[in-house]
Amino acid sequence: MPVAQAKDIYALLRCPGCHGALITTGSKLRCADTRCRAGGAGFVNAARQPVLVDFSRSLFDEPEFTDGHIPDIGSHTTSTFGMLRMKLREGLFGTNEAAKAKCNDLVARLRGRKDPVVLVVGGGTVGSGIQALYEQTDVRIVSTDVFPSAVTTLIADAHHLPFKDGSFDAIWIQAVLEHVLEPELVVDELHRVLKADGLVYADTPFMQQVHAGAYDFQRFSPSAHRWLFRRFSEIDAGAVGGAGVSLLWSYRYFLRALGLGNKFATALSLPFFWLRFLDRFTRRRENLDAANGVYFFGMKSQVTLHPKDIIAYYRTSGEAPRARAVNAAAGPATVPAPIATAIAADQ
Repeated sequence: MPVAQAKDIYALLRCPGCHGALITTGSKLRCADTRCRAGGAGFVNAARQPVLVDFSRSLFDEPEFTDGHIPDIGSHTTSTFGMLRMKLREGLFGTNEAAKAKCNDLVARLRGRKDPVVLVVGGGTVGSGIQALYEQTDVRIVSTDVFPSAVTTLIADAHHLPFKDGSFDAIWIQAVLEHVLEPELVVDELHRVLKADGLVYADTPFMQQVHAGAYDFQRFSPSAHRWLFRRFSEIDAGAVGGAGVSLLWSYRYFLRALGLGNKFATALSLPFFWLRFLDRFTRRRENLDAANGVYFFGMKSQVTLHPKDIIAYYRTSGEAPRARAVNAAAGPATVPAPIATAIAADQ
């Protein structure tokens, strides 16, 4: 099903500033409360898509859109050259197989739902491994990003999503959380706009160098990523590219640091594409500790993970999936090991 247009989801839209209702004024949307600082005077359009951003609380400025420009975050393009560059990148680092598998799982879980609606945050381009979602004829996709494209519904800042509570059956947020200043605020917003049994998939860099210049802020270990989604129950989690992919990234960025530039560094890295295949032979625990990125697939929960749980989580996340399931069924550890013991064991 094609990505929805803003006019098709009017009932789901809310002001990003006060969460009040929106009304139409000519070709623009505005907050029904004219006193609202975010949208009382109306929201601008960019490429005929509404820019539902509270600029008083955003990294971006309204003139970046009203002047006919889009924010230069250094990582988006929909041009033919951009597509070729993406293919070259996949040739070097491979396709996101974790995302592909979880996308298929997500689609299967949505089949029993009536008229499911999925929010893709950071959907200015179709992410690696998510193609199957866009091929579904019975799933409505609402896509947001900080720039307009042929596959976005509207422009939004993920810190303050312009949707009413409980709007979506699932949310897909891929390679986005590294680009936000306050990831916990973003995840709280995901929790807010999901239905009670809503699903979420997120993948985020861990052992990755800066790739979006001034708009690159965060990295997450597997445990930190799990803690970020502590208000969600886990279905699955793991690595997106292991130690081999991390080594390949480091080699490319080492060449860049020598002054070779991105194009030459990438070209000189191509002969070492095989390093990523070594991830198949790594041990799960050590591979997670050196993962290039991490993913989380889970469901909205009303129970929040306790800080003590995250210590036990580190151990179980390094086990094979079957062992993890057995330990989860047995319940949490009664007494978490002291941090000092864990450090000593690592020496």
